[in-house]
Amino acid sequence: MTDKKPPQYASWTHGKLPLPELAEMKRRGQKIVMVTAYDAPGGRLADAAGVDIILVGDSAAMVVLGHDSTVPATMDEMLVLTRAVTRGAARPLVVADMPFGSFQVSDEKALANAIRFVKEAGADAVKVEGAGATLSRVRTIVDAGIPVMGHIGLTPQSATMLGGFKAQGRTAEKARQLFADALALEAAGCFSVVLEAVPPAVAARVTESLSIPTIGIGAGANCDGQVLVYHDLLGYQEGGPRFVKQYARLGPEIQGALERYATDVRSGTFPEPQHTYGIPEEELALFEEGLEHQPWTARTPISSSTTDHATKT
Repeated sequence: MTDKKPPQYASWTHGKLPLPELAEMKRRGQKIVMVTAYDAPGGRLADAAGVDIILVGDSAAMVVLGHDSTVPATMDEMLVLTRAVTRGAARPLVVADMPFGSFQVSDEKALANAIRFVKEAGADAVKVEGAGATLSRVRTIVDAGIPVMGHIGLTPQSATMLGGFKAQGRTAEKARQLFADALALEAAGCFSVVLEAVPPAVAARVTESLSIPTIGIGAGANCDGQVLVYHDLLGYQEGGPRFVKQYARLGPEIQGALERYATDVRSGTFPEPQHTYGIPEEELALFEEGLEHQPWTARTPISSSTTDHATKT
């Protein structure tokens, strides 16, 4: 571990990263670092590493809860995870991912759920996927004073409609639509937009056309910032999307540690004396003496006759 000082922002306040600072970072060409986290230790480590934004992603459904997609994530689950992250992270902005079904029904329901993330979980902002009907949700939430991050390109909640987890914007028509969606999200009030699985050339044109920052994931280096899933970049398992770079291989390390623990327990080599607590000799002697003079009553074993009687009744 290294002693890292948090980044010095133009509007540095020695506390929470000010939201307007993100646009200033874009203007200065200073890259924005975002990572997902799902618990207090993850939030604390991301904070200590100098991360700017923590996304409590609905990717938790897959990497934490064991589902095959992000769709099963519920509001209650996301609230628990967001509360945990906000307890661990003090300086980064914490963005709560609004799960499938929490904002699609109506503007009113979207606002109600966004308010829950802020009031009950301490989130600084929320993220929503898509454009189209989502634009009115964005306007409603922003009008209520809650910052919103957009997300276009590959939107996992609607992956089935997109033909699976595939790159988006790879034809001229689809790239133009993606470009228009990005502009529309900015006009609706988003403070930032995630571009996922988008060709770098398309992402670059979107980025230079927006005044708000773009956060790329599989969208090339010309975005204003980058995001990766916590478990992916730390190497909890092999493989993953092509846009993932693993900065550690914690999966094998964790498995190896658990295997060594199991071996020590089974062999009796754990715990060792340094892992236990002592008792003064005189107190131990009094304890033993008390056991000798106390008329302890052992448990009376159940006799066969008692068992037979219970069976008959």
